[in-house]
Amino acid sequence: MTKQLTSLRHATRNHLARAGVAVTVLTLALPAAAHPGHAPDSGFLAGLLHPVTGVDHLLALLAVGLWSRQQHGYLLAPTFLLMMALGAASSGGVALPALELSIAATVLLLGALAAYAPRLKQPQMAVLTVGACAFVHGLAHGNELTGMASGAGFILASAGLLLLGAIPGERLRRPLAAAIGAAGVWLVALAG
Repeated sequence: MTKQLTSLRHATRNHLARAGVAVTVLTLALPAAAHPGHAPDSGFLAGLLHPVTGVDHLLALLAVGLWSRQQHGYLLAPTFLLMMALGAASSGGVALPALELSIAATVLLLGALAAYAPRLKQPQMAVLTVGACAFVHGLAHGNELTGMASGAGFILASAGLLLLGAIPGERLRRPLAAAIGAAGVWLVALAG
């Protein structure tokens, strides 16, 4: 039994180290505001690639996916998608002050909550928090992506990332979420 436990610990450390390296590389590879190739006529493919090429959005979506699995409900992911779409629709192309800083702060908040508040006694607080964070992300997307085609691609990719975030089990959830929160600290420092 001890040999199996040692082997399991070693494998878990290996997975955590790889996840940490992956998050670090993603964070270092792209600055907080980097979303290349978003012309006004960007289209479906640009929308599909946008959440994957913007590290801040990628990490927020993965954090919500991680947290949603712990809430034992299926409200967080659809809430994020709906509120993000509402934020995008209400942005009107107006540049808001400190928007990048706000987005970076949502990465920090969502990562920390997924790591350290896995199941809230009042799940409506999780829904409200995720909804508010998603609305902020939607405001940025409304300014960066235009048109129904890019919006459809963006929602589809976002849904996929939310599902991907829900895959890791209990052993990986907390370290991955903590790594996302740490990346959020770095993004806040960059945006500030």
